[in-house]
Amino acid sequence: MKHLGHFLSSGIAGRGQRVLFLFLFLFDLLVLSGSLAFAATGTAEAVRLNLTTHWVGYTSIAIFVFAYILVMLEEVIHLRKSKPVIIAAGLIWALVGYVYSVEGGAAHTHTTEAAFRHFFLEFAELFLFLLVAMTYINAMTERGVFDALRAWMVNKGFSYKQLFWITGGMAFFLSPIIDNLTTALVMCAVVLAVGGTNKNFIVVACINIVVAANAGGAFSPFGDITTLMVWVAGKIPFAGFFALFIPSVVNYMIPALLMYRVLGDGKPEASKDTAVLKEGALGIIFLFAMTILTVVLLHNITHLPPVLGMMTGMGYLQLYGFYLRRFRHRGPETASGHSAVGSPVAFDVFQKVARAEWDTLFFFYGVVLCVGGLGFIGYLSLLSTALYDNGATMANVTLGLFSAIVDNIPVMVAVLQMSPEMTNAQWLLITLTTGVGGSMLSIGSAAGVALMGQARGIYTFGAHLKWTWAIALGYFASIAVHLAIQWLLGNPL
Repeated sequence: MKHLGHFLSSGIAGRGQRVLFLFLFLFDLLVLSGSLAFAATGTAEAVRLNLTTHWVGYTSIAIFVFAYILVMLEEVIHLRKSKPVIIAAGLIWALVGYVYSVEGGAAHTHTTEAAFRHFFLEFAELFLFLLVAMTYINAMTERGVFDALRAWMVNKGFSYKQLFWITGGMAFFLSPIIDNLTTALVMCAVVLAVGGTNKNFIVVACINIVVAANAGGAFSPFGDITTLMVWVAGKIPFAGFFALFIPSVVNYMIPALLMYRVLGDGKPEASKDTAVLKEGALGIIFLFAMTILTVVLLHNITHLPPVLGMMTGMGYLQLYGFYLRRFRHRGPETASGHSAVGSPVAFDVFQKVARAEWDTLFFFYGVVLCVGGLGFIGYLSLLSTALYDNGATMANVTLGLFSAIVDNIPVMVAVLQMSPEMTNAQWLLITLTTGVGGSMLSIGSAAGVALMGQARGIYTFGAHLKWTWAIALGYFASIAVHLAIQWLLGNPL
């Protein structure tokens, strides 16, 4: 639920719309909360209790729903979204542990412990992976990489139509590398810098950027948290995501071609915007590329978890920071003889770690553990038939639509922990739909929410909603293209 509270607390939506969205949200949570189960083996599986009709099960669902309502109201009550879900995770697992220890007997002593460790290990691997990626992005931002890119585009004097395609195209091809949120923010800064008072251009360009960033992130393990989760879980190999490239292009191009028609032939005034790369910027870009290469090679050759390669890449960055401080034009020294951190060429990797999106990371922890606990209670056995026994394609397409209302993270966590029997084509499909489904609403993706704040009052929920029909055409067309490609290749659907 990518900041649905921003929409609910704004004046954009009427009371009826708010009730509708809240109803859909609560319904979706009740469905998704039951879609996880602990994939235990041996004794733990044999002694697992079914708590779906127990007071603990009902109480746990109520706790989770209440926590998510608080997340929805983040913009109103100013309570960071990570706090309620972290507490909810602790309460849910405490209740489960209590009932197992009291009612389960000696055979259940270690069942909940093993289950919790299973889910926590999944989170820990993704946590460290994302932390390293965020650190590299923060390092490149601080070294002026993205400012330099923005200044170059602004100073070139492109026309509005050219900027529409350039910003959208760059969003599509950058998001697989630096994630869709960062890409969207950089491209939106360009649009705002050159758009001036041309609100029509800013609105259409922002929508185009959101769609492009989400579509581009769908065909790379590094493009979105959901694609990363699918890769780490071993459902799709690294190179397997590239099969979504053509469907992703279709998803981006169809609404882009339709929106392009409303742009005029004008040209913004040239700007004198300047930006200078700081010492070490190019080196950090190179090390980021080497980190990605390390991750891929280690995982493909040794089959070790991708987090090992990312943490090795963190070591690259730390050593490079030491090199910059020690040997590259040091700034004024402190009394202890060390370079003063904060000088133009000084570099401290731990400052970049500190600026990571900690609220997002802890929110991710809460979601994984909450939904994992609800699944361990036993709701999978009640809802798996409703979700997938009538066909994986329909289920995956529907879940993609749900991701436009709630966050795609709990949707993908639910699917992965449920781990339905699906072909490779269907795992690619759910990766595609959860990745691009959020583009249909401005509140449906982190990129859309961020741009509503960046272009406040211009790019709004209502402005985006006017083009939802075009984005939906791209959504369903990309699904059709993916299924057609898999059929032509002879892959089972």
